[in-house]
Amino acid sequence: MELLKKLYQIYSPSGKERAMTKFIWDYVKRIPGVKLETDKIGNLYITKGDAESYPCIAAHLDQVQRLHSKDFTAIETEEIIFGYSSRNKRQEGLGADDKNGIWIALKCLKKYDTLKLAFFVSEEVGCIGSGKAVMDFFNDCRFVIQPDRRGYQDIVTEIGWTSLCSPGFLKASGYKQFGYRETHGMMTDVQELKERGLQVSCTNLSCGYYEPHTDHEFTIKKDLMNCLSLVEHIIENCTDTYPHQAEIPGRRRGIYDEFDEATDEIFALLDHGELWSAEDLYYMYHSVFPQLDMEDYQRIYTEYYNLNTIEYGEQKL
Repeated sequence: MELLKKLYQIYSPSGKERAMTKFIWDYVKRIPGVKLETDKIGNLYITKGDAESYPCIAAHLDQVQRLHSKDFTAIETEEIIFGYSSRNKRQEGLGADDKNGIWIALKCLKKYDTLKLAFFVSEEVGCIGSGKAVMDFFNDCRFVIQPDRRGYQDIVTEIGWTSLCSPGFLKASGYKQFGYRETHGMMTDVQELKERGLQVSCTNLSCGYYEPHTDHEFTIKKDLMNCLSLVEHIIENCTDTYPHQAEIPGRRRGIYDEFDEATDEIFALLDHGELWSAEDLYYMYHSVFPQLDMEDYQRIYTEYYNLNTIEYGEQKL
């Protein structure tokens, strides 16, 4: 976990990813057979080996958290990793969203002879990096995997009514043997790539972080390792190219709209018993649900406590 903890130590808020970029650049250039490129906006493109087609992993370089003290330390226990400042006596977020994805990508880069990686800036403020990515980089990719999902069991096959991958890719990935399940996801870079015309299958995977965008964020190590194992399995077994033309229709019935997605996400957060205000929720999630305003967060906040506070005389259940 030493590489992972080094990544957690680096503070990389949106628009200020330079320290993370430099770390990755210095780390990667020591690996033989690797070519590094960048673009005008600051995205990193890495190619290892010479092949007709490549597996590809994507991750984003930025994080949301405001707190990151000079004495920030990533504390590792037997089961979890969390961030802490001794001087300020408080827990601080790791930025595991998406440093866990960066870690998986770098681990695979050392292990495999042929691989492509794409690291995007400013995902958390609207997928700005992937929105301006050099799309030709992906022309010889077999598929694109982005480990950038909280929890431990989600393989995202659709985001915002944009389909991401083919049935053939899903079958070949073998995700079920790793305890994963298909689900719909939220805005992230692979969605942006598909909407810009990416012609191969891609997906977003749960990679072991919890309570993202908060100062209580933590990583469960076994869940992160399970994600790494799934990514390695896909690289080793999905040796064909998996074409996929994204379906980008209008809104479809049966799919949550952005308000419903936000409600599910925020209800799950509030169920942990932490005391958050509507303003806190807006700060944490406005980049994920950009169409929602403060009034929407107040509605979700009020609805949660109305549902969970039932009064019988002086007793509350």
